[in-house]
Amino acid sequence: MKYNLLGRTGLYVSEMCLGTMTFGGSSGIWGQIGNLQVEQATELVKLAFDHGINFIDTANVYSFGLSEKITGEAIKKLGMPRDQFVIATKSTGIMNDQPNGRGQSRYHIMNEVEASLKRLQLDHIDLYQIHGVDPLTPIEETLSTLNDLVRSGKVRYIGLCNLAAWQIMKALAVSEKHGWSRFESVQAYYTIAGRDLEREVLPLVEDQKMGVMVWSPLAGGLLSGKYNRDGSGPAGSRRLNFDFPVVDKERAFNCIDVMKKVASEHKATVAEIALAWLLHQKNVTTVIIGAKTPEQLKDNIAATKVRLTEADLKALNEVSQLPPEYPAWMISRQAEYRIQQPEKSV
Repeated sequence: MKYNLLGRTGLYVSEMCLGTMTFGGSSGIWGQIGNLQVEQATELVKLAFDHGINFIDTANVYSFGLSEKITGEAIKKLGMPRDQFVIATKSTGIMNDQPNGRGQSRYHIMNEVEASLKRLQLDHIDLYQIHGVDPLTPIEETLSTLNDLVRSGKVRYIGLCNLAAWQIMKALAVSEKHGWSRFESVQAYYTIAGRDLEREVLPLVEDQKMGVMVWSPLAGGLLSGKYNRDGSGPAGSRRLNFDFPVVDKERAFNCIDVMKKVASEHKATVAEIALAWLLHQKNVTTVIIGAKTPEQLKDNIAATKVRLTEADLKALNEVSQLPPEYPAWMISRQAEYRIQQPEKSV
């Protein structure tokens, strides 16, 4: 297991992060994603820790707090040393039917941090993330609140999820203007079949030295190799009941066809190749993997051992390449004039 610095911080996190969205679900979308209880979750947490994963990601909205509670119970049962693992959680989503039970107001964030700490049975959260966009709360209110939480010691670092590039850059500028703690990580959807992040967000991330946490690296299981072009798949599987995230299916299956060939050459699974491709991307800090069984988790962790060749990456990159989009193609064209060194005649 490799460890990478989270953005420009001095915090090392494992290249794979254990996601806990499968913990606790009983009904609705959470039940379709997974319903692991304390004993099963504890087994996965131990397996991850034994394989070198020091990073766990959860959220208050996962099963409305039950995922955090189960995560906390698992950590307690295992007696895990607090200084050897990194816990990340989030808030923004709907937690109750009250008008202030959601969003990124000071009121809601302060309440949810306290609730998350209680459920996780911790005295601080290592990485606290806003879980998306709140179009009503001024970003200054959100950032000042997060800064106060960092200063109080209840939160060590802050991050964000699912924001557009301009929103990320605006937040960074506001933090710099006021001397506040800034967002150090971006959690976003990114797969070989969904490379939209490369258009705007990844160039920003590289420029601003932010960490990247990838969610749904197998596109909700679609890139596991278990599904067919006609839409069929294993009975009871997640994608058949919960078709998310949005994916260009034709492109995805074209990628799977190539991944099957690469997987055969490496004696690996299609899922391992999809994860390995992400681990070979220079701006990816950690890949969040969720599992329902120890076997799934072991298969995902095995991707860290896959070393893709230049030929593998060329084939995978070509089949998954994004179509050109303005202004990117114009920027690339005009940049050539500057990059090329002028020749001086003598």
